[in-house]
Amino acid sequence: MKIYIGSDHAGFEMKRELEVFLSERGYEVSDCGPKSYDPQDDYPDYVSVVAKNVSQNVSKDLKSFGIVIGKSGQGEAMVANRFPNVRCAIFYGGSKHVLTLSREHNDANMLSLGTQFITTKEAKEAVLLWLNTKFSGEERHVRRIKKIENYD
Repeated sequence: MKIYIGSDHAGFEMKRELEVFLSERGYEVSDCGPKSYDPQDDYPDYVSVVAKNVSQNVSKDLKSFGIVIGKSGQGEAMVANRFPNVRCAIFYGGSKHVLTLSREHNDANMLSLGTQFITTKEAKEAVLLWLNTKFSGEERHVRRIKKIENYD
């Protein structure tokens, strides 16, 4: 399984820690930037690279996921969800049940994290739970995802 990861300056340190954390657990991780800390960078520049890779791999039937990280995670998810076949969920604390639902019901293939609201430890726990949760495949969820994919 390949995981594309990207952030902006607010998520840079968490991205670096998650990259090591996931690599140590056997995941193939591709850092889509930024490669160095720049307080003036713009999250769409890096999130779009992650989303483009995830989108292209879905169309090739390759199993990949994306993780994007910013201050709130909101803008990152908005950018990601502009790409075909990308379903980006957001987690910035609270009940982790939202993580499992995003995978079981929505087959989310990207996760956006908000550093202002969660610690790196919480992010690691959230990412593992999210990655290890499978899509249910229930007909009603498949039907709903197909409807989402038909919107322009």
